Amino acid sequence: MKTTSHTFERSFGPVASFSGYLILAAGIGLLYYSCMGLILIGIGAFVGFTNSSSTIDFDNKRVRFTNNIFGFIRVGDWLSVSNDMFIGIKKENVTWRTYSRGNIALDISKKITTICLFNNRKKPLLPLKNIGLKDDVEQEMEELARGLDVTIWRHQ
Repeated sequence: MKTTSHTFERSFGPVASFSGYLILAAGIGLLYYSCMGLILIGIGAFVGFTNSSSTIDFDNKRVRFTNNIFGFIRVGDWLSVSNDMFIGIKKENVTWRTYSRGNIALDISKKITTICLFNNRKKPLLPLKNIGLKDDVEQEMEELARGLDVTIWRHQ
């Protein structure tokens, strides 16, 4: 078959990620005047582009969850998928909070539906793929279960 990769959210949330882009731009502008702009470029790129993803290797029946430092340096270990594991859905509400200079809270909430790999005790091991509103959840789970040769766990 093949190997697929699915990217998740930015590691520091949307507000810090946008701040990282601004710090990166300021570092590029400062680089014209001083070499200290390299430090700002490094910090901005780290905060702005660091994210997480999962890689699924269907040929070798293994998966890996990685933290992508600067967006491209993948750090994570492979996990072999056994026949006693399950694929299921995990729903969660994620809220990122930041404060303005006037100490007013700004909350950004998002409902996330994720297809996860579960162990034989029905505990989530790692996320495989985020599912959007328009995607067919059942079809995605069938494809992943068929490719990894595991069963689907439908819980309430």
